[in-house]
Amino acid sequence: MNVMTTGTGPRRAPGVTLTACTLLLLAQPFTPAVAGPNEQAKRIYQRIAGVPPSAAELAQMTNAICGGACAAGAAGAAPGSAGLVQAAAVAVGAPGFYDVTLKNFAMPWTNRSAPVFAPLNDYVATVIGMVRDNVPFNTALSADILYTSNASGLPAPSPANNNHYATAEQNGVDLMSTLVAGTQSGVYGTPTAATAGLITTRGAASAFFINGTNRAMFRFTMINQFCNDMPTLMDTTRPSDRIRQDVARSPGGDSRIFLNNCVGCHSGMDPMVQAFAYYNFDATSGQMAYTPGQVQPKYFINAFNFPFGFVTPDDSWENRWRSGPNTVLGWSATLPGSGNGAKSLGQELASSATFARCQVTKVFQAVCFRAPASSTDLATVSAITSSFTSGGYNLKQVFQQSAAACPGS
Repeated sequence: MNVMTTGTGPRRAPGVTLTACTLLLLAQPFTPAVAGPNEQAKRIYQRIAGVPPSAAELAQMTNAICGGACAAGAAGAAPGSAGLVQAAAVAVGAPGFYDVTLKNFAMPWTNRSAPVFAPLNDYVATVIGMVRDNVPFNTALSADILYTSNASGLPAPSPANNNHYATAEQNGVDLMSTLVAGTQSGVYGTPTAATAGLITTRGAASAFFINGTNRAMFRFTMINQFCNDMPTLMDTTRPSDRIRQDVARSPGGDSRIFLNNCVGCHSGMDPMVQAFAYYNFDATSGQMAYTPGQVQPKYFINAFNFPFGFVTPDDSWENRWRSGPNTVLGWSATLPGSGNGAKSLGQELASSATFARCQVTKVFQAVCFRAPASSTDLATVSAITSSFTSGGYNLKQVFQQSAAACPGS
């Protein structure tokens, strides 16, 4: 052992003493510090609104956290407590929540490459309006709904271009105070029966109904609203009789590829994509086309890949995932699992347990800056999901509850 000699005898060298003390400290139980009410309020506000709170907002939030009895050095509230949720209610009243947080939250759902930074469009504006007005979010894929801005100096909203929304953003319009609820049938002239919430906005149609076979609309709805891509939903046990002609049954001359891979996605997807049979996005006119009673030609392309495949006669659809492994997605027992058109399919999808849990998971990640991973996080998501479905699908409340669940993490 290293020693030093002094007038009183040998002792440990200072460096050795420091190392021993450090080891002793590290051996002690670690109890994480709980941020005080002020710190919790600041973090909640910044997570939701993206900017620091004003002095008045901070005081209001701190009083909510403390129950009106704050004292110097007061301990913070436990994550998820009622006081923290009340404090978060102040933050969701900030313009930044609507202009920045919600815009960035929804924008990736409107494009195949999922960019956050893109011009405001009708899809994103409608999400923002629905959250602001507490519109039940389980109607997001089926309602005849559209939000526009009543700010002055904007081009009129048009089904043929995005100028109204892009100009609103360029002009720095306050979305919280200027968005006005309307309908796609009233603003765009889309038949009410053909409206399906976010699915039939121009933003979605221009990204997912353009070209192709309309399978993109279904796939990206799964990604954005079910938090699952097609490979995780594959089920090779479903019948293949409604897979269209364009899917080769022996790709590369090997039928095993179809039976063990292709059929896993197409046997469930194709019967549901039939709901979009009358939709297309016309790049020339710049707007969505809807042809009731007439199947779009894109449903018949590459018919000679397998001439004996399914030929789409109309827009009737069937959810074959109600049986087999994908029953775990939690389909509603009150719906028939089949119907005609995008509106009824949107109701089927948004009534599932997975749709609800996906919305909560996305919000949790947006405000907590991490995906739920620990057992505590997963339990929190489950609890908020139960509140979401039983409380009228209020997505604004999900933001409050999620921010309250991670105020100091």
